Amino acid sequence: LSNFHINHELANDNTAHQQSTRLQAGQGYGNTLNCVLTVYRNESVAGFFKGMSFPLASIAVYSSVVFGVFSNTQRLLSQLRHGDPARAPALADVALASMVAGFVSVGIGSPVDLVKIRLQMQTQPYIKANIKLQPTVPGFPVYRGPIHCFRTVLKKEGIAGMYRGAGAMLLRDVPGYCLYFIPYTFFCGWITPDGCISPNPSSIWLAGGVAGAISWGTATPMDVVKSRLQADGVYLNKYKGTLDCILQSYQNEGLKVFFRGITVNAVRGFPMSSAMFLGYELSLKAMKRDQTETNP
Repeated sequence: LSNFHINHELANDNTAHQQSTRLQAGQGYGNTLNCVLTVYRNESVAGFFKGMSFPLASIAVYSSVVFGVFSNTQRLLSQLRHGDPARAPALADVALASMVAGFVSVGIGSPVDLVKIRLQMQTQPYIKANIKLQPTVPGFPVYRGPIHCFRTVLKKEGIAGMYRGAGAMLLRDVPGYCLYFIPYTFFCGWITPDGCISPNPSSIWLAGGVAGAISWGTATPMDVVKSRLQADGVYLNKYKGTLDCILQSYQNEGLKVFFRGITVNAVRGFPMSSAMFLGYELSLKAMKRDQTETNP
């Protein structure tokens, strides 16, 4: 049930992520509308779904691990503090569990994001060319698909290449998941009527959406850096690392560059996170109900 909700929303989310990535790491897009029109004009409808197959195939594993780590870390902390894993966690425990989930997510999500972004950005022209690097002619696809992209990056850049931008992703996801799970916990408790043991689906949907919008909106600056680092290398390597990317981006485009795509991120964060939390909570309820029926 959880995967159904997640995969359904991922298809809707990919178009928004496509625009966010191109605004952040691409060239020649003035705003979101211009980006949408340019992609459609140059690449038709298929352009909005580039790089989708790989994350679609891995989202079930990724989401299960992230939510599983978060939930089990909370239970472990409650067990250690109070001797009862089922006890409602304190705010500090939610924050720590969120940080652990964010850290673990990078190990799984970084290669997936890199392949997705490389596929999305490979038809983008570059402005500065370094002849010594002999880059592929811009405007022509470098990768034939996600598997070819994965194998090519692994062969040419090694494991380190697959985790290019992982430092920026870590700086995005560790605080990002804190601003994901903490607001969700707060809003869920606030919206849920007194006397109810658990939140109803509409409360979960609303709290999850608000949490997603907050998390993705505030994560945008490091998302810009991560996208640029991961897109870097399709034709040539421009950045030496996270700090170099931050400094170059600021020197060339000013502070506003770190907020590119913030509207798209915040808007897409709502439905994606609503589906994610709703699927998660409904799955938990279903499993608990089955467990109760099996062991009355």
